[in-house]
Amino acid sequence: MGYLVIACYRPKPGKDAELLAAVRDHLPVLRREKLATERAPIVMRASDGTLVEVFEWVSKEAVDQAHSNAAVNALWARFDAASEYVKLQDLEEARDLFAHFEPVAEDAAAGAEQVQRASR
Repeated sequence: MGYLVIACYRPKPGKDAELLAAVRDHLPVLRREKLATERAPIVMRASDGTLVEVFEWVSKEAVDQAHSNAAVNALWARFDAASEYVKLQDLEEARDLFAHFEPVAEDAAAGAEQVQRASR
């Protein structure tokens, strides 16, 4: 059974394209390392520009394994350089009964294409 997570990345000033590229590469790296499932992620944007990603780890143990994985740590360094991690509750949208976000990608393939277009 997988382990769903909601991650929120607020881009640092001028780092939107770098953050989008890191998000585009996120699941392929995790999947290559056998840490994430094939479930299509959901990527959306909050009104303040924060990217919200919903994806599925293979297990809770996979999260722990990721912390000692060189490929994942290199990717996370890119996230650190381009964004700050924020809590879902800190987004304006989370205050609404039904939180609404701007879609960034409908599925992993569309996400990669849209991210590439947005970062040009």
